[in-house]
Amino acid sequence: MKNNLFKDLQFIFPWRSYQKDLLTNFSTHISDDHFHVIAPPGSGKTVLGLEIVKRIGKKTLVLAPTLTIRNQWEERLQNFFTKEHFESVSFDIKSLSNINFSTYQSLHSFYKTFNNKDAYYTYFKDNGIETIVLDEAHHLKSEWWKCLYELKQSSLYTVVALTATPPYDSERTELTKYFQLCGEIDDEIATPDLVKEGNLCPHQDYVYLSKPSDIEINYIVNFRRKIAEFIDELKHDQEFKQFIYNHRFYKDPTENIDELYANPEFFSAIIIFLKSCNEIIPFEKISILGFEKEDEVEIPRLTNTWTELLLQHIINDKLNLPEYEHYIITLEKKLKKLNILDHNKVNFIGNNRIYKSLFSSPSKLKSIVKIINYEYSHLGNKLQSVILTDYIRNEFINTSEKDIKNINKLGVVPIFQNLRISIDNKNILAVLSGSLVIIHASLLGEFYLNENTDYYTTKALECDSEYVIISGKSNTKSRMVAAITHLFEIGKIKILVGTKSLLGEGWDAPSINTLVLASFVGSFVTSNQMRGRAIRSQINNPSKTGNIWHLACIDPTIEDGGRDLEILKRRFDAFLGISNTEDVFISNGFDRLGLPKTITLEEVDSINKQTLKSSSNRHNTTKNWEKAIFKGNKLGRELKHFFEGKKQYPVQKKIYYNDAVKYALVELTITLSIFLPEFLLKNLHVLLNKGIVYFIYSILAFLGLNFGVKTYNAIKLYLQFGMIHKDIEKIAHAIFETLYELQHITTEKSNIEIIVTLLPQGDVTCSIKGANQIESNLFINALNEILQPIENPRYLIAKNIWYRKKLSIQNYFPVPKIFGDKKERCLIFLKHWSHQMGKSKIYYTRNLEGRKILVKARLFHISGAKKQVTKKSIIWK
Repeated sequence: MKNNLFKDLQFIFPWRSYQKDLLTNFSTHISDDHFHVIAPPGSGKTVLGLEIVKRIGKKTLVLAPTLTIRNQWEERLQNFFTKEHFESVSFDIKSLSNINFSTYQSLHSFYKTFNNKDAYYTYFKDNGIETIVLDEAHHLKSEWWKCLYELKQSSLYTVVALTATPPYDSERTELTKYFQLCGEIDDEIATPDLVKEGNLCPHQDYVYLSKPSDIEINYIVNFRRKIAEFIDELKHDQEFKQFIYNHRFYKDPTENIDELYANPEFFSAIIIFLKSCNEIIPFEKISILGFEKEDEVEIPRLTNTWTELLLQHIINDKLNLPEYEHYIITLEKKLKKLNILDHNKVNFIGNNRIYKSLFSSPSKLKSIVKIINYEYSHLGNKLQSVILTDYIRNEFINTSEKDIKNINKLGVVPIFQNLRISIDNKNILAVLSGSLVIIHASLLGEFYLNENTDYYTTKALECDSEYVIISGKSNTKSRMVAAITHLFEIGKIKILVGTKSLLGEGWDAPSINTLVLASFVGSFVTSNQMRGRAIRSQINNPSKTGNIWHLACIDPTIEDGGRDLEILKRRFDAFLGISNTEDVFISNGFDRLGLPKTITLEEVDSINKQTLKSSSNRHNTTKNWEKAIFKGNKLGRELKHFFEGKKQYPVQKKIYYNDAVKYALVELTITLSIFLPEFLLKNLHVLLNKGIVYFIYSILAFLGLNFGVKTYNAIKLYLQFGMIHKDIEKIAHAIFETLYELQHITTEKSNIEIIVTLLPQGDVTCSIKGANQIESNLFINALNEILQPIENPRYLIAKNIWYRKKLSIQNYFPVPKIFGDKKERCLIFLKHWSHQMGKSKIYYTRNLEGRKILVKARLFHISGAKKQVTKKSIIWK
């Protein structure tokens, strides 16, 4: 074994308890030459990375996304691990030492200089590099990923990956590549542990809603109206109907069976469209979808989603329809004119035009002003606020005060201009971005205390001479950022407007207590990095709390608030925080904020008023963190299955139950008390002439005709929807038992508990307690696969019970990939499934009969295929 090159390095401070736990497990995790750690901002990720490098003890290349973060690594090494200057360090990738700090960009540029890639691999091997550290590893996509992955494949390297947020919102191929390079996640430092230890301050997320302008509302309403008119025209368009009738799927489905089974939703859309036109559809056309009886077919109504799907498939299929080329081109022109077709994608929601305007709606400028003024009224001189956005918008730099209300874009300058005319104390406001720096003229003396005046030039702002624009030479950018940050940290600047590209990652200003995220460009990762600026604790300020504000503009034509709010909800999957509910808990996801599921324009003001009120009670935020941290000891995975009824769950369940028993009891009583005497009088001669047995048969026939059909339908509904939470519990145990038998779970069985909870609104949550992180992920992922709408699994599973077949309520479920890759494993799952759910059967879907069943199973889910059925969460328990 080689000598440890870094044995003389020693961390000179005590480790936090969560850091100690992570390092205790390090030797187990590193056995596969990978160590992949999720560590939130403020967890000491850099010093942990250096300790890991020290323990591995081999020549190391540390890579970071920016020069600022690269420099932090060297600074932490020299100040935290040695009392004397450590010499064996290099910043130059072309001149390697024992420990080397560089950026991904530098490595990629270096990689491109090699025509012969073998020479690139050999260079690092000859220089003895054996460990590669990937800081902020979520940046590793595309080209940066390629030059590293090829290097990793060329020799046996130990790879250490550190990130605050894995890029879960990336495309599946990108995410796969990410894990190929970094390895599976080995350990995670939990935000509650950081708050508990004082590394992060108590904090809360708030959403401030805005209403679109009248112009924006009119545009949206007109867009929706035009789509409705277009669909109505389409239903009366004889040429389009003739085209549908002549399409090979409808004209001769049996001749195109394989292709049809590969695209059942296209054929379904054809049937649904024709039905909406009141066309008669022969049953033999529909039977191809797996239906055996005409009365079990319930064709859904035509919706925007089905029409969108129909048109999308027609456009995708145009190469197979040369005889209709001219007609399809005409149709495409019509769709483009309506702004429905963009880059060959049919979109009835209007993402590109409507939601770009909502994302950057000028209504958000008013929201920012209200938030800052409210926070300033409560915090006074304690306010330290940062507003981060995407663009600078220099075109508004000289906007006069009377024209500021006409600014129609979101950006650094528009935000600055709106705040400039609305705050009383103007010298607390400043701008810091890569190309624009503005401060109040009264702060110039402070700025130049530690700066050379020869490096900078200043110019008064034309629209307001109280402010000056500071410009520096090209090599002074980092000094300027440091100088403005210093003015912010000492409280001379209290409101700082900047770009997320400059301040979103790697920038450190622990005094921030109010952060407004006015950004709509970027990933979950970027959002989490920006949020991390406000939640760091501050030395000498143990009572610090952080408020993080998110902005959303409501679409009044969409019940759940529209696309802007939807994107924000998805981003919250990357945020772990405290709930804003009576029973406080720590979790990721948007639901923890307790906002209504449906939002109208009329409700926006009252919701905002309540949000502002909550934000002012920072002491309550601290108390809630303390309370919630006490409830748990580690992060666990949880799956939530959403209730899909039209009414609230207790009401819907009661309806199903009442319907199932009502006709068996109530109507029976009514029938016997009201109608039976009349029946007896009218049929007395039957009793006298044909006897009691015949008479009883007559009564039973009478009762059956009166309410037998209703009873049948009610029982069918109850069996299908009324017991979902009980089914989820049984499915969860079947998955657990299978994972255990296949040895994917090795934790002692008696230490593990499956917890299924039926929530008041009808949603069901399921979690596994006592399993390790990898086991927990396998369990939750398998359960999620089963409950999701069916796509294209190798095997399906269904209860093999006679009354379900008779009632036509056969529910099919996909067998999870982890069990469905081989038949032997699938049969083990069938055994445990049958034990929990009752006698069941598996269906192989890769033959003709199996494809038919798969199509039928998919149709069962197709109406909800666009909806989110389940959601994976992280929760502190």
